[in-house]
Amino acid sequence: MKTSPLSSTSQQGDSLDLGDYLRILRRNWILIVASTLAGLLLAGTASTLTRPTYVAETELFVAIQGTGSVQELQQGNTFSTARVQSYVKTVTTPVVLQPAIDSLGLNVSPAVLAGRVKASTEPSTVLVNIAVSDESPTQAAAIAQAVANSLISAVDALEKPKAGGVSPVSLSVITPASAPTSPAAPNTRLNLALGLAIGLALGLLAAVLRTTLDTKVRGESELRRVTDSPLLGGIAFDQDAVRKPLLTQSPLQSPRAESFRQLRTNLQFANVSGHAKSVLVTSSVPGEGKSTTATNLAIALAQAGQTVCLIDADLRRPMVDEYLGLERNAGLTTALVGSADLNDLLQAWGDDNLYVLTSGQIPPNPSELLGSHEMKQLIDRLEQAFDIVIIDAPPLLPVTDAAVLSQHVGGVVLVVGSQKLKMAELEKSLAALALVDSSLLGIVLNRIPAKGPDSYSYTYYGQTDQTAVEPASAR
Repeated sequence: MKTSPLSSTSQQGDSLDLGDYLRILRRNWILIVASTLAGLLLAGTASTLTRPTYVAETELFVAIQGTGSVQELQQGNTFSTARVQSYVKTVTTPVVLQPAIDSLGLNVSPAVLAGRVKASTEPSTVLVNIAVSDESPTQAAAIAQAVANSLISAVDALEKPKAGGVSPVSLSVITPASAPTSPAAPNTRLNLALGLAIGLALGLLAAVLRTTLDTKVRGESELRRVTDSPLLGGIAFDQDAVRKPLLTQSPLQSPRAESFRQLRTNLQFANVSGHAKSVLVTSSVPGEGKSTTATNLAIALAQAGQTVCLIDADLRRPMVDEYLGLERNAGLTTALVGSADLNDLLQAWGDDNLYVLTSGQIPPNPSELLGSHEMKQLIDRLEQAFDIVIIDAPPLLPVTDAAVLSQHVGGVVLVVGSQKLKMAELEKSLAALALVDSSLLGIVLNRIPAKGPDSYSYTYYGQTDQTAVEPASAR
């Protein structure tokens, strides 16, 4: 009884484990590094273009003038501590700043200067700290000292009793202002550290967002989000396969040859009962490499000593004859319309027991021919004559040919092109096969990157630098 390919499908959650995060980092390391370097560059540029600012500080002590008795000292300490906060706020008022401006001959208003002056005090102390920022270190020190002197005069005038006499409060400078030797801003080290952190954070965010929005099947992790169907093999991408697509064009012990031998072995395990003597090879969309996979799988099976028949059932854009250098005009369609006997149409290829039935003339009604009773009889006849029949079919999504033909075969192998196919398209293909009750033997991941985060998972297949891809002229 045939089983639905979606019967084993498990929609896995979107939660990411440590391996997923590491894969995100490996896939997007260039983006992350570029973002981090950009953050450093922007921070360094900002630091370079920012004019340096110097900060000069001075400190004053607030005291109460009295006889010096213990009681007066206690009362004076409480009084001065309470008054210090008022003096801190007085520092940035015109009463203090205008005399400082006049003494130095500055061409600024008290309001503008107030933005460059900061006064503060520590809790429970009678110390007032005045800090002044300026583009000139000497000017900053001069302003700070002038403001301190002005504050002393202002407090003395404000605290002096109206009835006459001396002020009960005395302010004195305990730390004179001096010209700073290094700028307070920009803080280049801090800016670079912030630029590094922000650039790295943005890079990581962009990497996660990019991965989240990327719906393409890039490796087994994405494949498992759609289906738990057996993974029969993985074939790495190699540009040389465009010119040399056949298994026999690669060295016998090459990773490419080993990957197809592994695919052959896994297919035999998937079909351990032996019921599927005919296997249809298809894909979801054009360009995933189904034709080269079907052709090389047939060659690998023939090299193992089996008698194999390869049928080019892609009656829209046949490619098997081009790969193998065979005559195409007489083939499958010729047999289906009864113009020639099947035995006369089979073409032997290579030194092993591999026979090929090319597509024949392209018909106007491919779906009707592939779903006909004559096609079913043809496959049954070939299953009796050969150990296994491999059928190259059109992609599932553009046309219905493959879904129709899958009802006549023992099993289906779905080729998935890494970085080519979207997960939604894979779901549609599996649904199309389930709709006609096809038996999905397994999936072949094609065009896997030879290096990088999506290649290491398939090293057990033996391939490192080869592939099975269709030429540009193919689907």
